[in-house]
Amino acid sequence: MRKSQKTLRMVQLALLIALVVALQMISALIPPIGGMVSITLTLIPVVVGGILFGVKAGAILGFAFGAIVLINCGAGLDPGGNILWNANPFFTALVCFVKGTAAGLVPAWLYGIVKGKEEAPGTARTIVATVVAALSAPVVNTGLFVIGMFLLFKDTLYAWAGGTDIVMYVLFGLAGINFLVEFIINTILSPAIVRIVNVVSKK
Repeated sequence: MRKSQKTLRMVQLALLIALVVALQMISALIPPIGGMVSITLTLIPVVVGGILFGVKAGAILGFAFGAIVLINCGAGLDPGGNILWNANPFFTALVCFVKGTAAGLVPAWLYGIVKGKEEAPGTARTIVATVVAALSAPVVNTGLFVIGMFLLFKDTLYAWAGGTDIVMYVLFGLAGINFLVEFIINTILSPAIVRIVNVVSKK
């Protein structure tokens, strides 16, 4: 890759990181829907960056996403996250960075697997790969968060459940509604992601 191309890619990645930071700060202003966990609007630029620039870029964008989530937890902008931070800052950081990084890395990896090496932008296989990547991001993000809660914050999870069945609470209270909202957003915006990827890839 030529130096000018590398510089352009670094600038594009920096712009996507800035977008990730801005969207996550906006997300912190949205009250949690039906539970203790704030919704995120940040997965779209993470997915787009991973698709366009590869697994490493996806991981970097996901890491940036996790870092802003952690900052919001520590600053009290995320009420549920702040409870986790006060309970154990290290475990909170671990959950934020693992789920965030994976939410960027896994979609980029799946995109490459589904698309294959020789597919040109705009083909049916590329479109399917883009949609798979977009829809996998909220699954990975929410799935790893729930796993982290069960493994590292079980006492907090039981306290939040308030005596109700913990599995039902997780599915319908803690993160279930937020997951559905994020999944629907990514589903609706999948065609836009396809369009962005096609335009940028052709250029």
